[in-house]
Amino acid sequence: MRKVNTIVILLAAALALAACKRTPVQDGVAVDDASMGADGASSSGLGADGSMSGTGFNGDGMSGADGDPLSKRVVYFEYDSSLLSPEGQAIAEAHANYLLSNPGVSLVLEGHADERGTREYNLALGEDRAKSVGQFMQAMGVQSGRVRTVSYGEERPVALGHDESAWSLNRRVEILYGN
Repeated sequence: MRKVNTIVILLAAALALAACKRTPVQDGVAVDDASMGADGASSSGLGADGSMSGTGFNGDGMSGADGDPLSKRVVYFEYDSSLLSPEGQAIAEAHANYLLSNPGVSLVLEGHADERGTREYNLALGEDRAKSVGQFMQAMGVQSGRVRTVSYGEERPVALGHDESAWSLNRRVEILYGN
């Protein structure tokens, strides 16, 4: 009987440790992410405003002025929402038009959430946000196979504070080309 109790305790401990592992979700399925940096930070290279360091050139042949929605790579969301704002729609529309003009290009939409809520809830919310942008692009005519979604929930914050200014930067979808 003692051996059975020991096995049950070891299994419970293993399950508890497995539940603590931080794993991103891609297209609704948890995946291992080899592209995550050693520090666990996002490797997107985005500035706080979602653009590529204000240069007007974003490294994949797409150029535009800082005010051009195509130069922005982040769509921000309200608290507990996956609805696109008018600015988010303009950014998604610009990238959809770019995809339509460049048939060999595809992208990844990374959904993120702030730290509030459970890990599972934030993974689902990040997925809903990424899908919201992807569905908007598909409605514009982009083929679904050219847009992949992944959710990191609260696991990859760009702002580490515990206030609204930090949380508002973490409620986002990052648009990444070439993945």
